[in-house]
This record gives sequence, structure tokens and C-alpha cells, in this order.
Amino acid sequence: MAAERLSVGWVSLILFLSSVSGNRQRAEKLTIVKDPTVGYPWPLPQYFVPSSNVLSVDAGSFEFVAATVSCDILQAAFSRYRFLTFPSLGSETRWETPDNTLRFKPHRGPQVGGSVLNSLSVELSENCDGMIYPSMDSDESYELSINDQGAKLTAKSIWGALRGLETFSQLVWEDDFQVYRVNKSMTRDFPRFSHRGTLIDTSRHYVSVRKIKEHLDAMAQNKMNVFHWHIVDDQAFPYESYTYPSLSQKAAYTPDHVYTQEDVREIIEYARIRGIRTVPEYDSPGHTESWGLGQSDLLTTCYSGGQPDGSYGPVDPSVNTTYTFLQNFFKEIADVFPDKYMHMGGDEVSFQCWQSNPKITDFMKLKKFGTDYSKLEEYYMQNLLDIISSLQKGYIIWQEVIDNGVTVSWTTLIPQPVRI
Repeated sequence: MAAERLSVGWVSLILFLSSVSGNRQRAEKLTIVKDPTVGYPWPLPQYFVPSSNVLSVDAGSFEFVAATVSCDILQAAFSRYRFLTFPSLGSETRWETPDNTLRFKPHRGPQVGGSVLNSLSVELSENCDGMIYPSMDSDESYELSINDQGAKLTAKSIWGALRGLETFSQLVWEDDFQVYRVNKSMTRDFPRFSHRGTLIDTSRHYVSVRKIKEHLDAMAQNKMNVFHWHIVDDQAFPYESYTYPSLSQKAAYTPDHVYTQEDVREIIEYARIRGIRTVPEYDSPGHTESWGLGQSDLLTTCYSGGQPDGSYGPVDPSVNTTYTFLQNFFKEIADVFPDKYMHMGGDEVSFQCWQSNPKITDFMKLKKFGTDYSKLEEYYMQNLLDIISSLQKGYIIWQEVIDNGVTVSWTTLIPQPVRI
């Protein structure tokens, strides 16, 4: 079943790629069931000991039971994993949802003898009530046992329970007689990396909300936990800002290629109940050509032969209005995106336009920067990161910012290649 559910809508870039849960050498006594993609978990858990003993699973009357505490995320997961675990029952199957149990219409498959599994008990040691979000520190560990006494999933947090439910759905398989089976097994798992994410760039290529959701489903099925949303760039500004609505009105590809505030909330919530963080990226002072279409005084005017040549360069760091804009805009972003971190970019800044502008040249002299325009970039980034810190947010930046000497918080994240 797992192999049938690994298709991804599309991804423009995979960032911080991880094999998630260890490597093959950590597993013990592996017994391949049927073939490597049926009845076998992905990614390979830290500890996985299957058995050749097989139980039948009564899909029709199967119950997901919240044995200790319950919450909206867990109940949503029970509904979701009913279809992922037993896909042949079809979406037309109806179910009842009491406080802690999910039941389904009887499955009309053949009768089976021997030991039958008819429930999965989920035990959480932490309450998950309220609007909680996954974070860098989320505990995603879990233990899943399947034997003659039943199936039990234990986890400290709801985030670990989600990963365990995914594993359970992968372990259950359907035989040639349309009977669901599962091998007795013991699984103990926790992630090798706390950040396991993919990046989608929706500026250079608009991606529909439906496709983003499909991508989030695929991430959950691979136990990935960070959706890095590179939402705007030079090419387009599809994010609808309620503080500066002209940004998307003038810089989106078309009025139909815009993520409304409702769209953004919907995507963040869709990710949340799958244990996925949504981290937005708003790169500056470069990569901002589209910003200037909606905010005409934001970018630097480029000069040629002592006169404006009609083109624009990076954000103008020399005027106070720039920092007023940044303060107001990122206060909005901090309110809209609940994650602790925002990606602030800072890479690939061309100095040519700054060098051509006489006002920038005068500002450089005033600040005693000489002709070192990396100091001007440092000045801009320092002001920007101070604004982000004042909003009680952490930030992710590219290596150039550090290379240019910007003073950053000890919680700063800098993407680096990971060797698996």
C-alpha cells in the first residue's frame, strides 16, 4: 500500500533533505513481507522487528481508539487514516465519531479465520487540546506494537502519534483475496533530523492550493515536517497582503494567481493537522523586483550616464520609508504565519544599481562605508533582522549575510547541505 501512495504533486526544490528515520543497518531481523513495498514501513524506522506471523484485519468494524486523551488533530487523523489504511473500502463508506472511537460499515470481503485485529489503541501522555502547532522541538517519537493482544500506539505528543499512524497504515496490506492483513511486529521510531522539509517556489511558478495540499499529503506519508514556502520573488508577488494590497494586485501574474488570506490560513491548517510546519520565505534586499511594482518607492532607482535609466535594483537601504514598510509588512507576516521562524533570504544581491545611484553614494559617504557595498547590505540586513527579532520571531538566512558581518541571534538558522 505504501508504494501506491508516494506520488508527489510537484516540487521545485528539496531543501534540508533527510532520510528521516535512520538507516537500514539499524533494523534488526528484517523479514520482507510479500515484497519490499507491501506491509513494510517507509522510511525505515530506527527499530523495526517484524514477524512472519500474520493477523487478519477486520477493516469493516475496525476502531481507532483514543485511549487516554483526544483532540481535533487526533480525530482528524483517525478519519484520514481510515482511508489510507483501508483504501478499498471506498469513500462512500460512512462512519460514526463518538468522543474517542471511529467505526466503519462492515467490510463485505471474505470471512477470515484465526486471529483478527479489530482496533488500534492510541495512548498519548501529553494533552493536545487547543490550537497547537508543530515546532522545531516537537517530540515525534512513538512505539507501535502489533501482536495477538491487539495493536497499541504510544507516544508522548500528538506529533509522534501522527508518525505512528502513518507507519500503521503502511504495515497493513491487502492480499489477493481482498482480505486485509498485518504482520505482528514491534516498531520504535524517532526522527534522525528535527527539520525534514521540502521547498516550493510559488513566485516563478504558481501552484494551486489543491496541488499544495497534495504535496503536503505526500510529505506526511514520508514523515516530513517542514513546508518551506518560497512564496514571492522577482517574478511575481502572489501573496495577498492586507497591509499592502497593491503588492499582489500589481505584481501577481493575474488576479487568479493570488493566495488570499483565506488560502494561506487553509494551507497552514492543512499542514498543522498533519504535523507539518509552514515556514514562509520573503527574500530581500535582492529578489524583490515584483515588490517594486506594488510599492514604487521601495526599490533603488538605477542610473546610467548620470540619469535614471528606467530600471530598478535591490531595496533602497538609504531611506527611512524602507524600514517603515518592513516593520509594517513583517508585523503582518508574523501574525499570519504562526511558526517561530521566517526565512529572510539575503542572498545574491547585485551592487551595480546601488553603485550607480548618487543618493546611495552620498549615503555611503555619510555612513563611512567607503566603496564597500557589502557594508551597505550589512546595514540593511541588520535593520531587517532587528525588526524580525522585535516581533518575537526567529529567522533563517543565507550564508552571505554571515559572510558580510551581520550580528545575528544565537537561534539563527543557516541552510547547509546535509550529507546522508
